[in-house]
Amino acid sequence: MLKKVAILLACILSFSFASSDSNETSVKLNLVKNIKISHKMTEMSKKCVECHAEKTPGVVADWKQSRHSHAGVTCVDCHSVNADSPMASAKVHPKGSDNHISMLVSPKTCAKCHAEEVKQFEESGHARGAMQMYAKPGMVKLMYHYEGADHPDLKMSPDTTGCAMCHGSIIKLDANKKPTPETWPTYGIGTVYPDGGVGGCKSCHTMHKFSVAEARKPAACASCHLGPDHPDIEIFNNSKHGHIFNSEGHTWNYDSAPDTWEVPDFRAPTCSACHMSGVGETVTTHNISKRLKYNLWAPRSNLRTAGNDKAVEEFRKTGKLNIGTALAGHPEGPEAARAEMKLVCKSCHSTTSTDNFFTMADKHVELYNVYFDEAKKMLDDLKSKKLLLEDEWSDEFQEIYYHLWHHEGRRMRQGALMNGPDYAHWHGVFEVKNDIRKLRKIYKERIETGKIH
Repeated sequence: MLKKVAILLACILSFSFASSDSNETSVKLNLVKNIKISHKMTEMSKKCVECHAEKTPGVVADWKQSRHSHAGVTCVDCHSVNADSPMASAKVHPKGSDNHISMLVSPKTCAKCHAEEVKQFEESGHARGAMQMYAKPGMVKLMYHYEGADHPDLKMSPDTTGCAMCHGSIIKLDANKKPTPETWPTYGIGTVYPDGGVGGCKSCHTMHKFSVAEARKPAACASCHLGPDHPDIEIFNNSKHGHIFNSEGHTWNYDSAPDTWEVPDFRAPTCSACHMSGVGETVTTHNISKRLKYNLWAPRSNLRTAGNDKAVEEFRKTGKLNIGTALAGHPEGPEAARAEMKLVCKSCHSTTSTDNFFTMADKHVELYNVYFDEAKKMLDDLKSKKLLLEDEWSDEFQEIYYHLWHHEGRRMRQGALMNGPDYAHWHGVFEVKNDIRKLRKIYKERIETGKIH
């Protein structure tokens, strides 16, 4: 509301100044002058565009429609690097020049113009997508040993074609300074670049158009946030927000400037409206974890109490990540995160409606924790008595335990907090209660017999 008042005042003042130059009492709209901005491309930039218009016309077509092109940002500004850059091409390009390029564009390059956005991103859970995945021995073993069958030539494919496309990869270069097929191309959100840059701006603003409007639509998030373990787009579609979006979302305005995109540009929020946009009294952020009270993806949902714990910087210096300490969230804690999320809700909902919704959604998260704590206690007891198989994917107890938190449990929690009733219940708590009963039966048999059946 304050932003709208400010905009209105600015318009009134503009008209006042226009009329003050005239003796007439009416506003002279013809006093508004056309402003022409001229951006001249360098000869190098022209060569890039002319060549790639033939070689990769789709790239040039996207760039021409982008805000980058309108602002005079060209291929050279993003792809040219110093000769000593770890990502610099082995040969100059184009031939006959002293220019080194990289097909990789790291967030460090984006930060030259978008410093605040990159900083906010690094404070989010998204920034740890690749680092966290490769820091978990169990995840690495799942991809390469169990799924990749330890095949000397093929074991990387489950990672490259699947996991890394969402989580991100740690890009490696070959002898010619070109990225290896095992690590690139990737649209992963937490990709780590050879120059130390971390992130995947193009995950949401696909290259080379880098559209803000595109990133504001649910499809930008749906390519990763879907499926049995985190069906967020399915949950969104199950919700009343999704119902309204699917009915009329194609008519909404997605082109407003940052911090001005809010009701009535849309009638119901998309993913970005709740988690990122400057709706109402909130301010735009690229820290998608900032408005989250709980950690809903973890085995147990604890409160997000620590920022990002400098995880990105730690990884840059040591190549290691302490995944047990940082729960990226609001710098002032979980209640501040919830308060900020409620500010988004209040653009459309009453305080009572908002408060009541979160009261019961939180109870559903805590109910899940009750189930998980019992399952974890049984798992630890069996482990101490050596009643678990070393191969967890051949062990019925461990496989059900994994699904309880990683599939059914996530659906239960995320369904509750995103107002997806079928996922909170039938795909969620109903399946979790079935899982715990199966675990109790297996646990009882192993404890009583001292054997793994």
